Amino acid sequence: MKNVGLSIVLVVEVFMLAACGSEADGLLKKMTIEEKVDLLVGAERRQGEGLNSIVSKTMGIVPGAAGTTQPIGRLNIPPIVLADGPAGLRIQPIRQGDSTSTYYCTAFPVGTLLSSTWNTELVESVGKAMGNEVHEYGVDVLLGPAINIQRNPLCGRNFEYYSEDPLLTGKIAAAMVRGIQYNGVGTALKHFAANNQETNRGGDDVRISSRALREIYLKGFEIAVREAYPWTIMTSYNKINGVYTSESSELLTDILRNEWGFKGAVMTDWNGGIDNPAQIYAGNDLLMPGTTNQRDSILKAVKSGILSENDVNRDARRVLELVMKAPRSKGYLYSNKPDLKSHALIARESAAEGMVLLKNDGAVLPLIRRSIALFGMTSYNFISGGTGSGDVNEAYTVSLKDGLMNAGFVNDLAVDTLYKEQMKIQNDEFTKTIDSNNPWAKFIHVQYKDFLPSVDILKKVAEEAEVGILTIGRNSGEFRDRKIPNDFDLSDIEKHLISLVCRAFHAVGKKVVVILNIGGVIETSSWKEEPDAILLAWQPGQEGGNSVADVLCGKVNPSGKLPSTFPINYMDIASSANFPYDANYTGKGSFMSVPLTKEEAKNPVRNVDYTCYEEGIYVGYRYFDSFDKEVSYPFGYGLSYTSFSLGKPTVKREGENYLFIIPVTNIGKVPGKEVVQLYVSAPDVSDLTKPAKELKAFAKTHLLQPGETQSLELKVTMYGLASFDEKNSQWKTDAGQYTALFGISSQNILQTLIFTVNKSIMKKVHEVLKPQTKLSFLREKGY
Repeated sequence: MKNVGLSIVLVVEVFMLAACGSEADGLLKKMTIEEKVDLLVGAERRQGEGLNSIVSKTMGIVPGAAGTTQPIGRLNIPPIVLADGPAGLRIQPIRQGDSTSTYYCTAFPVGTLLSSTWNTELVESVGKAMGNEVHEYGVDVLLGPAINIQRNPLCGRNFEYYSEDPLLTGKIAAAMVRGIQYNGVGTALKHFAANNQETNRGGDDVRISSRALREIYLKGFEIAVREAYPWTIMTSYNKINGVYTSESSELLTDILRNEWGFKGAVMTDWNGGIDNPAQIYAGNDLLMPGTTNQRDSILKAVKSGILSENDVNRDARRVLELVMKAPRSKGYLYSNKPDLKSHALIARESAAEGMVLLKNDGAVLPLIRRSIALFGMTSYNFISGGTGSGDVNEAYTVSLKDGLMNAGFVNDLAVDTLYKEQMKIQNDEFTKTIDSNNPWAKFIHVQYKDFLPSVDILKKVAEEAEVGILTIGRNSGEFRDRKIPNDFDLSDIEKHLISLVCRAFHAVGKKVVVILNIGGVIETSSWKEEPDAILLAWQPGQEGGNSVADVLCGKVNPSGKLPSTFPINYMDIASSANFPYDANYTGKGSFMSVPLTKEEAKNPVRNVDYTCYEEGIYVGYRYFDSFDKEVSYPFGYGLSYTSFSLGKPTVKREGENYLFIIPVTNIGKVPGKEVVQLYVSAPDVSDLTKPAKELKAFAKTHLLQPGETQSLELKVTMYGLASFDEKNSQWKTDAGQYTALFGISSQNILQTLIFTVNKSIMKKVHEVLKPQTKLSFLREKGY
């Protein structure tokens, strides 16, 4: 059925492209060169740098949307509306002059949580709900999903991204795109490509090998483009090997269009890139949000002969095709009344399925006793999602306290009163610091700081309550990266709070559960032995408190698996030294593309002005597992309230595909779901170094009853086994014996199977995006 669905998507896209292309050709013939250039530049039309254009006026169509394309009134070409973002539609919920209606959207779980479900069907259902809100609120293109690789845990926008692994990223992204576009609206895969840090993202030059770029940082985009046919792609702010991505014809034409067959439009991120004619020549069709200077520079380049009118025609045709298939061009009368109640239920269910049970000593979970004591400021102010353009203006967020109360738990009165008082104090202090005239104020949220209750209060509460629950919260977002102290690492107060609560409750024979309400990976090794259970809730959207309660009380059996590795220490990560973890950057480059001045170019700052991806392909588990580096929690890890066994796998060849079948049995006492992860270890027969194992397929069972068995099918293509040979600019699948590794994490392999590729297969590609200087490839780390 999945293949049938994919075929239907392809057929629909082909017909839409043909129809829109024919109409676009007719319109192009009627347009002046000025009108064609108008189409290539968004409708914001502000002079200057555009730093205040993070959220555009959108011509009054959909307040709070990110921008619109330029209409051509003479030819009845309407504007179309583009809006953020990856975790749900971001528009203004209250509108001036309209006191009778609200325009709230659903805050769905963040991308990292959705990938933790390892469930493409579920993610597609989330996309369908999200796309319905896009459609019914009058938006034509949703600016998401964001699918950059989680190269380093300190990246400020990791919560938007899916995984450290490109296959998991691509498959989850394809499911999301299919779901959103099911509604007849578009998506924008972003940020293309290698946007892996926020620090000076508009000036950073990513210096990377062709192999690492293609195998790790482009592969997720390739999978989503080939399988889901997104309407648009958004380029990133950064450079790759010296060239801004929005100005790179090698990236946008040679690879994206000529190799992958992408047929849609490419747009910039807001104020991305420097050389506007170069962007048009490269195939970056639409410059957003649009300035008069951009329009004038393109028009001047055409009239002077620097830029060909054929290039303008080509890009304008793509923008026209986008406009023609948008709902606004078809006269759709949007209702402004999406079904928010049903979407909230989808958010709740998907969040619960993506939560990862990291520890459950003595089967303390699910909870039977309902008298609890909630510690940690985040228990009372749950974090639904990250900040910046990935945030959503939702009507409410269910706190952990409220979710547990809804499920019948009772919070200790003394601790409840204590935290209410502390929240009021910190809210009042935060309000005094906000400048209402600051255009960035809308992106700033209070971040509560934990405190230590007195030993006497802890002793009293531990005697009264039956279970202690403590939440650790973290938030991050656009414009800045995280830091190691008090962020990746717990603060001294947080560590002390965990110790004090555990000591007080354990002294009277009671248990403690820690909830991690975080957007990205943190350090856990130094404190994880103290609590009895740890539930990773990520940032679960507006229904978060209810979703956690569903898991804690056993209504939902956790089945989430980690999409990224939890290391023991930050410096254990292969990219640790090549990331701005200690940078104190305050320039404009975190907001828009900013070139170096002549003086700055003489002494560029490492990890700020340029970043060397010296770890190559060894990202995440590829590094930890290949070099036997101990971790706190491995990639793909996650516990359940039940147990599963994997039977003997089989494999058969189907053309260019290998079809693996493996039975999964629930051998426990309660219903549950399991994820089978298929890793492949390649033969050591070429001069290309290979990771110890790489994820090549995965599948999740339905809800298995105790004793029930389900046979899962996992398909691996011949191309999926290939590595990139830089010397010959080709993908190569080596002949030889491969080992299929079936596991429930990258380090917990339960079954293996040998299969053979009889003949090496090579696929030549463009020799492009090569690094300007030779990379040391882990030399500095001594590997």
